[in-house]
Amino acid sequence: MTLFTKKTTKHTGLKQKVMSGALAGVLMTSLGVAAPMMVLTQSATAAPADNLTAAKRLNKLLANTKSMTANFSQTTKGANSGAFSGTMSVQRPNNFRWETKSPSQQLIVANGNSMWVYDKDLEQATKQNVDSQVGNTPALLLSGDPSKIDQNFKITQPYNNKNYYVLYPKSDSASFKSLSMSFSGGKPVMMVLNDSLGQTTSIKFSNIKLNLSIGSSQFKFTPPKGVDVINQ
Repeated sequence: MTLFTKKTTKHTGLKQKVMSGALAGVLMTSLGVAAPMMVLTQSATAAPADNLTAAKRLNKLLANTKSMTANFSQTTKGANSGAFSGTMSVQRPNNFRWETKSPSQQLIVANGNSMWVYDKDLEQATKQNVDSQVGNTPALLLSGDPSKIDQNFKITQPYNNKNYYVLYPKSDSASFKSLSMSFSGGKPVMMVLNDSLGQTTSIKFSNIKLNLSIGSSQFKFTPPKGVDVINQ
């Protein structure tokens, strides 16, 4: 699962294994299957916030995150089980970089116009149109316009006094059923997704740095010489 959906091309089996570590699907499964540890410690009688209040609170938290860099560790349970780690960076509007370093190497770079997915082991780079990929995906939360999130998701806050949110996509074509997001000290520290195939993906962030200036080169990609380039 990744933050973005993409067609499989050659080497399908290996591609699915590598893509399951790309994300983030970035970037972060859900309450019905697995919840962040901080949520499990709360009283079962805690009242949830109403949807409007939950949306306003989440929008405020995300709006305060103008840029973010972090290390990530990701585990997926299901048909494509695996564990992956790497680094990520996002900068609004619409700049996104997700680099898986172990056990396989893969890079996802998006800059508002196009998105590249580069598999070093496969010597393959795929270029996609961002507009067709990001609308109903977790990437929107981290790099898009926070004020538009409730257009694509139903936002809930199960515990009124905790910065923990569960989102449900409004589109029937979304690649996941639900996404939970936890904050600590105003920082997003964990994302959990349940996809339509019954897989659960948990992503934990560490060494988080907010609102630093990130060079534009981090969100650009030029395919190395000899790499097979696919346009979608």
